[in-house]
Amino acid sequence: QLQLVESGGGLVQPGGSLRLSCAASGITLNHYAIGWFRQAPGKEREGISCIGSDGLSRKFADSVKGRFTISRDNAKNTVALEMSSLKPEDTGVYYCAAVHRPGGDYDVRGDLRPCNDMDYWGKGTLVTVSS
Repeated sequence: QLQLVESGGGLVQPGGSLRLSCAASGITLNHYAIGWFRQAPGKEREGISCIGSDGLSRKFADSVKGRFTISRDNAKNTVALEMSSLKPEDTGVYYCAAVHRPGGDYDVRGDLRPCNDMDYWGKGTLVTVSS
């Protein structure tokens, strides 16, 4: 059974940076795409980034493009979300999630398949952006 644990959340001022980490145990992440999601107060959960199992392809929501980066270390079974130029609207609970991709990460056009229908979820870490 794959378990995911997020860490690195906290209080940060607008314009600041945070690095979130997602650590997996139970199963290696080699054949899993990993997504980061967030849920702001009073809003639905939204997907903000996705990285393929090979770490070569990534997707970002428009709201975080250019400010967030995602990376993975399959040897350490971890995925990181680097967040910079943080805004108050980035406040929320951040979740990492994994989806098994035994057939590969790419669709018939060669594009990274989106991170949806996730198989496993972490419990989340709170990020608060406020002065």
